Amino acid sequence: MNPRTEKRRHGRYAWAELGDRLILTLVLAGIALFILYPIVSVVATSFFKDGHFTLEYYRELASGRSLKLIRNSLWVSSLSSILTTAAAFFIALAAYAAPGRIRRFLRRSLLFTMISPPFVSALAYIFLFGRRGLITHQLLGLSVNPYGWHGIVILQMIGSISFASLMLLPSFDHMDQRLVLASRDLGASPEKTLFSVILLLVRPGILSVLFTLFTMNLADFGTPIVIGGNFKVLATEAYTQVISTANLGRASAISILMVPAAAVAFYFYYQSLKKNESAGGTDRNAMDGEPAYTLTGAVAGAAWTVTGMFFLVMALKYGNIFLSAFSNTASGSLTFTLDYFGKLPRSQWNSFGHSLVYSAVAAAVSAFLGILLSYYTHRRKIAGMRTAEFFALLPYIIPGTFFGLGYVAAFSHPPMYIRGTSAIIILNLVFRQISLTNKSANAMFSGIDRKIEDAARDLGASRLEVLFGVILPLLKTTFATGFISIFTSCMTSVGAIIFLISPGKNVASAELFQSIENGRYGVASVQAVLIILVTVGINMAFMSLTKRRERGGK
Repeated sequence: MNPRTEKRRHGRYAWAELGDRLILTLVLAGIALFILYPIVSVVATSFFKDGHFTLEYYRELASGRSLKLIRNSLWVSSLSSILTTAAAFFIALAAYAAPGRIRRFLRRSLLFTMISPPFVSALAYIFLFGRRGLITHQLLGLSVNPYGWHGIVILQMIGSISFASLMLLPSFDHMDQRLVLASRDLGASPEKTLFSVILLLVRPGILSVLFTLFTMNLADFGTPIVIGGNFKVLATEAYTQVISTANLGRASAISILMVPAAAVAFYFYYQSLKKNESAGGTDRNAMDGEPAYTLTGAVAGAAWTVTGMFFLVMALKYGNIFLSAFSNTASGSLTFTLDYFGKLPRSQWNSFGHSLVYSAVAAAVSAFLGILLSYYTHRRKIAGMRTAEFFALLPYIIPGTFFGLGYVAAFSHPPMYIRGTSAIIILNLVFRQISLTNKSANAMFSGIDRKIEDAARDLGASRLEVLFGVILPLLKTTFATGFISIFTSCMTSVGAIIFLISPGKNVASAELFQSIENGRYGVASVQAVLIILVTVGINMAFMSLTKRRERGGK
């Protein structure tokens, strides 16, 4: 080879290796700056006032009013989490035991019900079962008070069952099916197999879902504000302290009280992951999709009743939202109208534009970072990367309000003052969702033959060329799936970013919350419909584009 050509080749190789190290450095710096720093900042804010260490904010939480808020929070969060987990268990059981076509239909339907803007359930609940509700007042002639702790529990259940069911399904799919078959072969009844085998195998997953839901419900401030009435909880107090009084220290102390439940949830989640990983070769897919367990008797009745009731409620919820956007019941009868579209604030269209841009950018960057994190951790096995991966998982585990307050505490002053900009919202969305694609990429790497990368390296490819020329093309489906999931989550997110929006930087989900909070239910219905249509449309367009490229590649 020409010496000059050889020199240029070595020069490009050296630059490529430098680029690889630079990408790794940027990933680690991003985790440190936009995950660890906000978490440390919110903890420090709860212990310092005017630059001096204090326990004042925690002493305030020991007062009579605060203790009542804590009791209220624990009551509704525990009750709604237990009921939701029970319902999700029966739905996941029905999907697990169903034949292939029905199982796929149930899973896709659960995914569809996840595409729901925040507080849509509250809107439907008020319209259907409020004092002037279509069912309670129009059909039954009753005047029912929908507000109070019972309303919070009902709405938290409706809003979380899809998520809990989808989170439980992998625990069923990755069970050791041989144990289930052995129980049946030895003569155990379906009920005995359920309680003696299946429940024990999926217990880590159930506990993980239970504590994850408890953390989510504990941090839920929107539902209690909309439907709680005089029933107040800790999360609404934290929201009020920031929005109304700007008391970030007290709000931080309140949010820290929610972290222990998140830590317990993560422990059981991690145990569930380990059990799923150790189930190799005996999962549902390994048995050609045939169910190892068949629902019969009372168990079948309970599972399919809960499943049917859930999808009936979902149909009522979505149907009512679309109906409410085009109708008015103020006159005592149902009247179709387009007035609410005319009352839609002009700022809403700007907010929709912000939501689309923020969500698309955050989804692309977060999906890419998740793949990179998995590559450096599980493919390159670089020392210390497992710790970085654990830190990247924290925003997905801790309450959204905690992570949002962390950005307020960290980035509202020099050296990095970005509060009030679009950047702080996008960065929060990016690093809160990074673990979604990371977990999917981890699973994909286990199925990619290392010989492909070794061959590329033997032919003189740099690590950077292997990453962009070999790894990323093989993970296009993972990137696409991650993009869709993160985009949907960002479009409907409000908990973590409610403290970060500013005039001129509002988003559609926050506009929806403000409309409901101000009692503009008709306008809120229009806003909810637009968010649903836009999110579903983008999802379908991206999936269609991905399938076309896959066909072209084949």
